Amino acid sequence: MSITEHQTTPFTDQKPGTSGLRKRVKVFQGEHYTENFVQAILDAMPNGGKGSTLVIGGDGRYWARETVQIIFKIGAAVGVKKFIVGQDSILSTPAASNIIRKYKTDGGILLTASHNPGGPNADFGIKFNTSNGGPAPENVTNKIFEITKTLKSYKTLDAGTLDITKIGSFKYGPVDVEIIDSVKDYVEIMESLFDFPLISKFVSSTPEFTILFDGLHGVTGPYGRAIFVDTLKLPESVLQNCIPLQDFGGGHPDPNLTYAHDLVAAVEKNQIVFGAASDGDGDRNMIYGAGAFVTPSDSVAVIADWADSIPYFKKGGVHGVARSMPTSKAIDAVGKAHGWEFFEVPTGWKFFGNLMDAGRLSICGEESFGTGSDHVREKDGVWAIVAWLNILAAANQGQSKLVTIKEILQGHYKKYGRNFFSRYDYEEVPSEGANALIANLDKLFASSDFKGSKYTASSSSATFEVSDVYNFTYTDPIDGSVSKNQGHVITFSDGSRVVFRLSGTGSHGATVRMYIEKYSKNESEYGNSAADGLKPLIEVALEITQLKKYLGRDEPTVIT
Repeated sequence: MSITEHQTTPFTDQKPGTSGLRKRVKVFQGEHYTENFVQAILDAMPNGGKGSTLVIGGDGRYWARETVQIIFKIGAAVGVKKFIVGQDSILSTPAASNIIRKYKTDGGILLTASHNPGGPNADFGIKFNTSNGGPAPENVTNKIFEITKTLKSYKTLDAGTLDITKIGSFKYGPVDVEIIDSVKDYVEIMESLFDFPLISKFVSSTPEFTILFDGLHGVTGPYGRAIFVDTLKLPESVLQNCIPLQDFGGGHPDPNLTYAHDLVAAVEKNQIVFGAASDGDGDRNMIYGAGAFVTPSDSVAVIADWADSIPYFKKGGVHGVARSMPTSKAIDAVGKAHGWEFFEVPTGWKFFGNLMDAGRLSICGEESFGTGSDHVREKDGVWAIVAWLNILAAANQGQSKLVTIKEILQGHYKKYGRNFFSRYDYEEVPSEGANALIANLDKLFASSDFKGSKYTASSSSATFEVSDVYNFTYTDPIDGSVSKNQGHVITFSDGSRVVFRLSGTGSHGATVRMYIEKYSKNESEYGNSAADGLKPLIEVALEITQLKKYLGRDEPTVIT
């Protein structure tokens, strides 16, 4: 078999974001586009990838299977030693992180656009994870980007098409290829972390504790089946939308109140006690019981506070907690109460990974429905779901009346107070309008008159005084790297705050996210909806920023 060199031209739009390169499928299908980016990833590795062992997997979306074959051809040409591939290209993002770490590989190439829609007219993505199992840090993604801007050729070794639907050991030309069970290793690590005997006893002896897991036709369907049906011996009826599809059934595989509407409707209709959903690639989650929605900010705080009920933390302790900057401050209070080290980092799991590798972080979360621990170096949707099951099983020990999600939340609020929190997503807005909004915020922040200014909500007499403004900058305590322009923050004298960010996870146009947070120690307010608790603050935030004018939208695309 001979190596063929292909002449190509550089692309200027292949800059990886916080979670890889995401574009429309048709862009990746363009001549040389996918090949160039794969070659750039390998070129950025030590020795250009020669002699390396790499994991390949993803969320099974459209164009993934074809891309696996492209990776085989280019990898064989540069001298990759071995590929470990999830059966039929399926590996959830946290499962892939686990495989990289467990088998001590040199990294992994993940074929996913996470929670973005899939299908021939939707999105595709390629993400590189390094040998610690986490997303490539900026120095690596910057190197990849620089290579893409100068790449003039790539090489392939064509050994035909390898069937990736069958588990076993194979050869692709000179390269060893191991096709593995996508689920087995992940279930094993879950069983080592959580008290499955306790959970199993609880769910089997408590028929009123009803469960529904929604895979949103993403990658976690098989993982949900392995845990809920095969391990916990629950009936098939606890599963919904658990067959992975290349287009996610035409849906948007993002586990929030808008896109996981099938789960929300079923939970409310049947008064299901424990509902949960995960996203396209399995790194996000939503916990939703009848009449009880758990915000991601509250979820990570509750998990941290109940850490002693989880064997992994009970044995090894909690080395620190953290959240992304826009995430509500609920976990801050938990960390302080337990005497744990606390970190506030920019959005992007790689920042957590540095702290984990240094042994200073155990539990962390992002408000974008991402929660996880140091068992892997990615957020982990199924992990968070099982953590809640473990907590509920522990909370119900010796109880005569069922303790539900709502009781867990109310108990948490009484202990720590409630951080009312919501996020407004304005998706695929014109980039010009989004940039103009950010420019206006810069102008406001630079004005000496802005601090101390007061704004009154039109629907009430609530008045908010601006106490501080800043654009979040983070200095990594491990490597000293500095990340600037991570979000515009407006804080008010009552402790409330509003954060604005341009998101880099979309494939088309721009996405502006507005985060709203208000803290309360008034128990009479704990049962209120987030919408009611935050309404005056949201009105003021929209007035201050003139957001509707700049983005041309009266309403956000998604409210979470």
